[in-house]
Amino acid sequence: MRTIVLPYGKSSLKLEVPEEHLAGIITPHLHEYVPEADGAELVYHALTHPIGTGRLCDLAAGKKRIVVISSDHTRPVPSRIIMPQILKEIRLKNPDADITILIATGLHRATTREELEEKFGCDIVKNEKIVVHDCDDEANLVYVGELPSGGRLVLNRLAVEADLLVAEGFIEPHFFAGFSGGRKSVLPGVASRESVSYNHNYRFIASDHARTGLLKDNPIHRDMLYAAEKAKLAFIVNVIIDAEHKPVFAVAGDCGAAHKVGTDFLIKECQVDAVKADIVVTTNGGYPMDRNIYQAVKGMTAAEASVKEGGVIIMCAEAVDGHGAPAFYQTFRDEPSLTNMLKTFSMRKPEETESDQWQSQILARVLLKATVIFVSSCPDQMVKDMHLMPAHSLEEAFELAKSLIKRDNYSVTAIPDGVAVMVKE
Repeated sequence: MRTIVLPYGKSSLKLEVPEEHLAGIITPHLHEYVPEADGAELVYHALTHPIGTGRLCDLAAGKKRIVVISSDHTRPVPSRIIMPQILKEIRLKNPDADITILIATGLHRATTREELEEKFGCDIVKNEKIVVHDCDDEANLVYVGELPSGGRLVLNRLAVEADLLVAEGFIEPHFFAGFSGGRKSVLPGVASRESVSYNHNYRFIASDHARTGLLKDNPIHRDMLYAAEKAKLAFIVNVIIDAEHKPVFAVAGDCGAAHKVGTDFLIKECQVDAVKADIVVTTNGGYPMDRNIYQAVKGMTAAEASVKEGGVIIMCAEAVDGHGAPAFYQTFRDEPSLTNMLKTFSMRKPEETESDQWQSQILARVLLKATVIFVSSCPDQMVKDMHLMPAHSLEEAFELAKSLIKRDNYSVTAIPDGVAVMVKE
């Protein structure tokens, strides 16, 4: 019997799988990677040895309005480690700089003060100027040009009008942008609903190039790069984190050059071969990434690459915030046919892309390949409305999965952290 530990919320779940049924456990090499120093030292070294540009303190010298984009409450970015060093570096040669920390919510809800304190610590929240981006606040949005795909690029005014634009974040595999981090701080981070929706249109999401770990010919990535250039994103500080959300690698400097060093590292440490099985058990890496059903779709795509056609995915995500997106939830609640849902999406022009359509499109794709049993704290009816099967424990989910497979010789693959791996079919 093999015991598999799966992150769940701020804790974990355990699953016992008979050895004869275990096809494999997919984990990234990253989880065994031993960093050269602790997180603070890694960030300091990256800041003082930037890639493709001068040091941030030199870029900041003489600048009046400096904006630092920071990820929101849905991302496990270790900002308590990164942000103090960014602020210190800026003030090294510009002690009187007018600095604004701009929270990149994209289309997510606003980050609360409590979440900001959890993210940065009380001192930064109390003493620094922090603005939470609102994708619908037209008074604070400005048109800056046309995306390569033809859509209108509208960004937060603070970012566009800054004398120096900086971004902190982390790089991880991303299920349609290829990777997070870098340019993603601008689009979708501080973009308008209109621009994000256009960038996430049906045709782009359906592209074979819009997949985990792919940047070449990725139409979504192409638009994001353009947005970062138009916003004049001058400097990034990005980290790569381990299973405990601690930095193990850090890059800083030019958005494109530094980000590439980070993604090359991830490809080496996180790309794994699929292990096909009837049942695939996975997670979203625990809190905060598993705080709603919406985010949990990311982990499901790792399982999608390993589950056999017609198999079962067991997705474990605490989802303390429920579905996470009203439009996403309503789409599934109101449409019994996944095929009809995708047909409706395919008929919409890019500028007609509706809120969270992309997430619905990907979840529908997963569900057309496999049944998804969802272990969470959500009400059963909410889970059923999302076309998922509810389970109240991992043990219950496993028994249900075996009954659906209807074979004594079933196989199981475990992916303990579905957002930390790039599963190659």
